[in-house]
Amino acid sequence: MAGLPISPLAFAPPADDVPAGVDATLYSYQLAGWRWLKFLLAEGVGGLLADEMGLGKTLQIISALSDAGAGRLSPALIIAPGSLLENWRREIGKFAPHLKVLKHHGPERTGRPADLHGFDAVITSYDSVVRDNSLLNMIEWAVVILDEAQFIRNPQAQRTKSVKHLRRRAGLAVTGTPIENRLLDLWSIMDFVLPDHLGDQKAFEAQFADDVDGAAMLEPLVSPLMLRRRVADVAQDLPPRIDIPQVLELDDSEAAAYDAIRERIAAEYGAAATLVALTSLRRFCAHPSLMDGSSHAADPMSFSKFRRLDELIEEIFARNEKVIIFTSFTAMADMIARHVERRFGVFAGVIDGRLPIDDRQPMIDRFSEVRGGAALILNPKAGGAGLNITAANHVIHYNPEWNPALEDQASARAYRRGQELPVTVHRLLVADTVEDVVDERLSRKRALSSTAVIGVEGAEDDYGDVVAALSRSPAKMAGGTK
Repeated sequence: MAGLPISPLAFAPPADDVPAGVDATLYSYQLAGWRWLKFLLAEGVGGLLADEMGLGKTLQIISALSDAGAGRLSPALIIAPGSLLENWRREIGKFAPHLKVLKHHGPERTGRPADLHGFDAVITSYDSVVRDNSLLNMIEWAVVILDEAQFIRNPQAQRTKSVKHLRRRAGLAVTGTPIENRLLDLWSIMDFVLPDHLGDQKAFEAQFADDVDGAAMLEPLVSPLMLRRRVADVAQDLPPRIDIPQVLELDDSEAAAYDAIRERIAAEYGAAATLVALTSLRRFCAHPSLMDGSSHAADPMSFSKFRRLDELIEEIFARNEKVIIFTSFTAMADMIARHVERRFGVFAGVIDGRLPIDDRQPMIDRFSEVRGGAALILNPKAGGAGLNITAANHVIHYNPEWNPALEDQASARAYRRGQELPVTVHRLLVADTVEDVVDERLSRKRALSSTAVIGVEGAEDDYGDVVAALSRSPAKMAGGTK
């Protein structure tokens, strides 16, 4: 049903201005998106930003928050999956540092409405909206923004009812997959964006059959409120490679388990800890089941980071496109491959040290010949050189590597001559863990030297990275304000 012909909106108010207070240069289609959002908000209505993955929906929303035509759009409530809250906080801090932000999440969150006043944006999770609905309803929000708005596709779900109950002057929904299974998905989202625009659920289901004809009837009613651009439509406006670092948060129980391992390593090794010892923490950030050898029997979706991987893969496959996923852990590669085959019913091959070199190109050929979605899971060392995998235009680094050269060579498997579409490179990072330190190390190394001559271990600054890794605690993050 994801391929139903819901048309994109080509209209945007003519203008040549740029959003005030945004520390970024927006592409022309992003400027058009910001102007469209600003136009809708000025008219007192909401909208659905449904651009495909990789087109910078978050930056367009931040631009509207910073400059809605008559100054800041404040107070704003941003609702996202719990694992993405820190990513939103960091993105706002990066692109609109003048905005005052509160992350309302976790056991330390306030129960007093007065503590929410004075912020331009409050970031919270769908679960927190359910639990704190009465608190959040004590404020009339200038705008409520739903990230990954497919989370309210079920009209009967408690999270959907709680979100729609919030007092707001306008509602903005953000999702690359506005229809996942049925037309009712889109009705539920639009019922948040502009209540009653499509009638109630019963009337909607009676009027619009859940098929292509029903979608064609629905299209003129939703197009004025939905902006959807595809990568192929704006490819000439994009760089050949789009890098999307995505910072994820562990939930409370995951953070506590991580801290227990971190403290054990610190007690056992202390100043003598090595990057090798920290592999235990990196394994945990891939999936906790890698710690005790239970990964074969574990439920992959029991870990928040894996659930985000699943969402990315789902959106890629909805576009009938292919993905390369890099992980340095054998058990993780097997877990991803099993999950892709079981959940999506598509080809998922693994290339690592277990696969003889002579068998690797035939595996790639099989992957390339698949029509539609498919996944190839590679160890960055086995897949880091010599392989040409331009059938895929998506790359996901599931866990970061200490060596930037290794990661860059891996990304180059898809981003090379023969690739006709921009390549989207996702890097999944768990906030305030060893992965954050690895990412900072990569950025520092890239800035200092050519990546081709950087070693993995033994450099003088390795000790500093070890100390930093052992001091990071996802359970003891600094306050959520800025």
